[in-house]
Amino acid sequence: MNAAAQRPDDALLSAWLDGEVEGADCARVQAWLQEHPEDAALVRLWAADRDALRARFSPTLDEPIPERLTQAVWRRGGARRGLAWSGWGQAVAAVALLAIGAVIGALWRGGTALEPVAGNGQSWTQRAAVAHAVYAPEVRHPVEVNVREGDAAQQREQEAHLSRWLTRRLSVPVKCFDLREQGFELVGGRLLPDAGGPSAQLMYQDAMGMRVTVYLRKAAEQDAPAAFSYERRGDLGMFYWVEGRSGFALVGPLSRERLLALAQAIARQDQAPAGTPAR
Repeated sequence: MNAAAQRPDDALLSAWLDGEVEGADCARVQAWLQEHPEDAALVRLWAADRDALRARFSPTLDEPIPERLTQAVWRRGGARRGLAWSGWGQAVAAVALLAIGAVIGALWRGGTALEPVAGNGQSWTQRAAVAHAVYAPEVRHPVEVNVREGDAAQQREQEAHLSRWLTRRLSVPVKCFDLREQGFELVGGRLLPDAGGPSAQLMYQDAMGMRVTVYLRKAAEQDAPAAFSYERRGDLGMFYWVEGRSGFALVGPLSRERLLALAQAIARQDQAPAGTPAR
């Protein structure tokens, strides 16, 4: 088996999940996950655990260390610096470090560190890229709500259900965008975890089976409106932006020009008056 066909070890998968892998290694990890659903599922579990822990514990990182612990740990570091600590001093230090370490440790999983809090673009756009890499290769269950089943009337009903469900869960309007002019049909969507609550993913597919995903989240209070920004990681490109109360990330293995056309179509439809059908 040549190097290109070898399974990336957990350290490399973890680094890729953190956005720390570039170039050939990044392309190798993405190709492996697309061809090996069992490892894609493993990475999905890592991401879900990390996001759940972040949502539960990230506010703690902003809290000051209790003064009593700070004083207990450092009390002997001034006048008696250089002297051996008593058993009591060492015990207090151990308890304090364990208390702090328990919080920090809970925010790590398999070497995957906590990302910046909501409002930092890299955190949620990284989740968008991970969600695409995990779900786009799925054959049987790429989405939770499949809108391509049944006749035309049933498909429209499923689209309306998907839009209502995700809108209710995200507390911001979620439209099922019509990208047929750009060559993509809506497959369906799913609910995902975000740093401070739920997010959503819509999946689209062209006639050749190529898939792109739209990651949507409720913008954080500190997120200012932002125009299109572009990133590329290996074979995947991404446009992301913030408009109104929502953040968007469009991800797919397309050229910059094709992704931009899709992003512009999404932005136009998102800005259309409420109640305007997407299709």
